[in-house]
Amino acid sequence: MPDRPDDEPAERPGGLRGLAARFREVTYGMAAHDMTRYALRSRASMEHLFILITMGDLVGVPILPPYYSLRLLPYVVPQISTWKRRMLREKDLTDAMF
Repeated sequence: MPDRPDDEPAERPGGLRGLAARFREVTYGMAAHDMTRYALRSRASMEHLFILITMGDLVGVPILPPYYSLRLLPYVVPQISTWKRRMLREKDLTDAMF
């Protein structure tokens, strides 16, 4: 047996462990993958909506008074550039399907 630390598990590509790992991956793909994609997509849309409400005057939609927008500005600054790019991007029919 080669010398290796005890905290590293032995990885075998085949055998019962490999079969169990593949079964877990297939089960995850069939059951939970679509739910996690939907959760990530709805989180992204909620973040876009929040930024639109708070910083909408950057694209011409003033909703909140500037005082509250300025109070939230330090939390939103890292996301503004990608948000503006996504808001002003040209969209087509296939964006709604996928």
